Amino acid sequence: MADLTTTITESVTINGSVRGSTNTLTTSDIVDVFERVLTAAHSQTTTIAVFNSTPHGAAGALDLENCKYIRVTNLSPTEAMDIAVVTENTNYQVVLRGGTSHILCQADTAAIAEADTTPNFPTLEDIVTIQVRPRATTDIQVEIFAAMI
Repeated sequence: MADLTTTITESVTINGSVRGSTNTLTTSDIVDVFERVLTAAHSQTTTIAVFNSTPHGAAGALDLENCKYIRVTNLSPTEAMDIAVVTENTNYQVVLRGGTSHILCQADTAAIAEADTTPNFPTLEDIVTIQVRPRATTDIQVEIFAAMI
């Protein structure tokens, strides 16, 4: 078993004053990791991760209940992509401009989408897949890293 240490640092100097912070989180008991860099073809949706209650429950699946860290990074220095986190019944989508990441702390009971602007904080759903789609007419490189206990 190992510890996964995640550090996020923001730093900007405005009018001679440094602003920002550093936050570090340690996730213990990591026994499995999944790391992949792949090309997401323009004008196509690419599934970059599949989750299931057991790794043998679906082709290439990551263990849903044991997944405690997921990071998706757009490796393009200039091109944006959309990321879709698909749950059992809904999905939410966000844009990742070049060089940015989207981080999730777990895959089970992790997300839900609602059709209105008033969150009612319902029971969240399990992630089923993570999909990406470049916004431009060029292919882009995408990295996914996941850690399981």
